[in-house]
Amino acid sequence: MGCIVGAATAIFLKTLAWGTKAVQTNPYYFLLIPVAFFVSALLVKVFAPDAEGHGTEKVIEALHQHEGRINPAVVPVKLIATVVTLAFGGSAGKEGPCAQIGAGLASLFAVFFKFDVHDRKKLLICGVSAGFASVFGTPLAGALFGVEVLFIGTILYDVLLPSFIAGVIGFHVASTMGATYFHYSLQFMPVFNEFFFVKVCMAGVFFGLCSSFLVESLNAGSYFSRKLKMSKPVKGLIGGAVLVLLAFVFSTKFLGLGLDTIESCLQGAPIPWYSFLVKSIFTGITLGFGGSGGIVTPIFFVGTTAGSLFASWFHLDPGTFAAIGFVALLAGATNTPIAASVMAVELFGTEIAPYATVACVISFLMTGHRSVYHSQILAIQKSPSIAVKVGEEVDKLNPTVILREKGWTKHINDFFDLCVRVVQRKKK
Repeated sequence: MGCIVGAATAIFLKTLAWGTKAVQTNPYYFLLIPVAFFVSALLVKVFAPDAEGHGTEKVIEALHQHEGRINPAVVPVKLIATVVTLAFGGSAGKEGPCAQIGAGLASLFAVFFKFDVHDRKKLLICGVSAGFASVFGTPLAGALFGVEVLFIGTILYDVLLPSFIAGVIGFHVASTMGATYFHYSLQFMPVFNEFFFVKVCMAGVFFGLCSSFLVESLNAGSYFSRKLKMSKPVKGLIGGAVLVLLAFVFSTKFLGLGLDTIESCLQGAPIPWYSFLVKSIFTGITLGFGGSGGIVTPIFFVGTTAGSLFASWFHLDPGTFAAIGFVALLAGATNTPIAASVMAVELFGTEIAPYATVACVISFLMTGHRSVYHSQILAIQKSPSIAVKVGEEVDKLNPTVILREKGWTKHINDFFDLCVRVVQRKKK
């Protein structure tokens, strides 16, 4: 699977680079976004409905609900639809298609060799790991992502070794075929002290809130799309038109992958304060209205811009906190704090590891029982103060707050009771 998915990822990345270069030579290329969304939605609707949205979500759904079976038509359809979407400026990522293409090839491989259900699922996870590792150049984080993303709060240890093998081999095969990757060594890391550590913890809280906003933006895009009672290709025309108008209002920098902005933030360049909000909205519209692509690259965009903004508030090094936000948003939005922490080491070096890990875990907790992947299954209760059913998929959860009559919560309840009595006395 490492060899197969690594080769497929290299072909996808080269095709995407060629398509983007061919289209974006014209400065007004983004005016054709409605047509791109229409074509993408039409391809998916006619040939492979399972290729809709961001690919990793569909893989998780196939593993939990369809015994690891994926329609082989997903592979070419997802590749073409994603290239069309990204080349013309759709705000999406490139890891989802690679994960879905990898899982689709794994499913076809398992059917051909007559694997049982258990082994077919394990092979699909290896496909996801190899896809993630080969698209971002992070073999260890990619392997961990594949075994961590299926359940919130647990890791599938029985697939850990094959996932590492698939991730490492997939990365080297893609590299050998010419795939290039982004790695950035931070130039500055402050000496550890308690004040800086507190600020890192505060940043983790902020990144968790940004993760929640991104998740809700995606939910809002899907909600408004469902409200329109028309075919999905027509919805693509409407969503694309809205995106073109927003690009004129804000900037074309929020279109496509946004790699230039990510790199600028890591280098410490100033960015507009609203960047993480606008990118979340652009991505919600793209994936809700017919665009095809992943979600992780937009997560990186939101994370780096949010980190830069946080650093400006407290007069900190913007590059450092952009790097921490890069991985902390991934931890919060996808509920994969371990993979995100390892990715920080692979991309930015070992010096940032203690700070990034703390921010990742806090962001993971702050996001609550939300996720960009609605088919993830909850394996733990993140807080004893929130009643939620463990073992359910994220989109089926109905969390409720538990007020305990002890400790500080009792003092808060007593305070509110006192306020109510004072107000009632004044009314009398």
